[in-house]
Amino acid sequence: MSPHSRSARLWSGAVTAALALSLAGAGQASAADVNNAKNAGFESGLSNWTCSANSGTTVNSPVHGGTSALKATPAGQDNAQCTQTVAVRPGSTYTLSAWVQGGYSYLGVTGTGTTDVSTWTPDTASWKQLSTTFTTGSATTSVTVYTHGWYGQAAYYADDLSVLGPDGGGGGDPAPTVPAAPGGLAVSGTTSSSVSLAWNAVSGATGYSVYRNGTKVTAVTGTSATVTGLAASTAYSFQVTATNAAGESAKSATVTGTTAATGGGGGGTTLAKHAVTGYWQNFNNGATVQKLSDVQAQYDIVAVAFADATTTPGAVSFTLDSAGLKGYTTDQFKADIKAKQAAGKKVVISIGGQNGTVSVSDATSAANFANSVYSLMQTYGFDGVDIDLENGLNATYMTQALRSLSARAGSSLIITMAPQTIDMQSTSNSYFQTALNIKDILTVVNMQYYNSGSMLGCDGKVYSQGSVDFLTALACIQLEGGLAPSQVGLGLPASTSGAGSGYVSPAVVNNALDCLTKGTGCGSFKPSKTYPGLRGAMTWSTNWDASAGNAWSNSVGPHVHALP
Repeated sequence: MSPHSRSARLWSGAVTAALALSLAGAGQASAADVNNAKNAGFESGLSNWTCSANSGTTVNSPVHGGTSALKATPAGQDNAQCTQTVAVRPGSTYTLSAWVQGGYSYLGVTGTGTTDVSTWTPDTASWKQLSTTFTTGSATTSVTVYTHGWYGQAAYYADDLSVLGPDGGGGGDPAPTVPAAPGGLAVSGTTSSSVSLAWNAVSGATGYSVYRNGTKVTAVTGTSATVTGLAASTAYSFQVTATNAAGESAKSATVTGTTAATGGGGGGTTLAKHAVTGYWQNFNNGATVQKLSDVQAQYDIVAVAFADATTTPGAVSFTLDSAGLKGYTTDQFKADIKAKQAAGKKVVISIGGQNGTVSVSDATSAANFANSVYSLMQTYGFDGVDIDLENGLNATYMTQALRSLSARAGSSLIITMAPQTIDMQSTSNSYFQTALNIKDILTVVNMQYYNSGSMLGCDGKVYSQGSVDFLTALACIQLEGGLAPSQVGLGLPASTSGAGSGYVSPAVVNNALDCLTKGTGCGSFKPSKTYPGLRGAMTWSTNWDASAGNAWSNSVGPHVHALP
């Protein structure tokens, strides 16, 4: 969402598709495989590595494993590429992987003698694993593996690179040892059906397993997890182990978490089964200036755009732009929120937008975020919060923040999210991870199907924005990736002025809704099943809708409310 329009992305949809497809082919290594890379954790500085234009160095923080990691900084026409020549066996299959953080990060291999492959991720605030596979040619005895960033982007970090496969004879790092048991396990939040846990990172660990009452219930790569599907008012014991290629650690000390008596359930019980969300602009950018009372009755959730970052890390504030809104007063605004709620509507405060700079990256900023949002809810009467952070988010700490907010606000809390298309292409993305982490308290994810270019659908095919197929095939990723149908909405511009690209007529929106819920109105893509519980649709913005005579809400609104 943006006061103006979304910035263009730095890649093409076709590149996104090709790289994502290479990632989709990643396979599993056999027990006899070894890591053929040397100094894969950068514990010996840049030994065995060559970085372009002196762009690389090693740092002690952040690290994924051990005590060092690579930091490489693009500058000018240099993309900070770091390479290593790795000995391999001809006619063999290898899994190439690395953990990355920071700016845009690429991982790939050349000289395979067959098909060279690569994969990548946009900027990420926490460690994320990239992985792909390649097969060597009949005469190939060495390949070149590389990492690099992107021009004009921030530095990236890389650690624990692996070229896992048959021993190429060139030697590699020593085999990993079984990690130590995690320490610091604690309960970070509870609802009536879930317990959230957090613990300290373990050196050399590549993942963690969570046990409930002695039985393994989930595995994660980060240092937090939420165990769901629990009974209310019930005590559970939890332990965590650390894992890597060498095996699994001993179990941690046990902690007990007791679920709440009531709560949870997707943000309250009074929201319409099928809902329309609209963003209301707290500024004048040429669209119709509205009071909240002017917003069309077709909108079930109104997201007030936007709260602003403060000088306190993670904290946000909100001030009504009375001057820009033609003298609209705070008292009138508060009264209009109450009137919307009396009419059965929900009003939430949106955090972010294209120019938003809110960062929740540690426990302190997570607490500041939760406390400040709850304070705004108390001050103005908001029903909840919308997350529209377009510069990335940290899944671990945003999860902590939203669970802390939920614990204070209770079961009626509304939580909505508005990720960009790229943010929901894979469940490994931090936005998607956050949505899944808070699934038991999440209301709806209204992904923005605009300003994105071509993207992959759930069938692995590339679809261009502006079509029914683009909406349905991308929604399918979320529907099959773990979100409930009631937590999926289609986000579109209300008019051609609302976004730089991706506007479709209300008829196309309605066709996509019918395709997903009833199997009618589809284009070339037809979902494998229907999702009659689909939540509905969202638009940017109620103001641009009003500027176009409310054509969007007058068409899409009744259609959403008439869904099965």
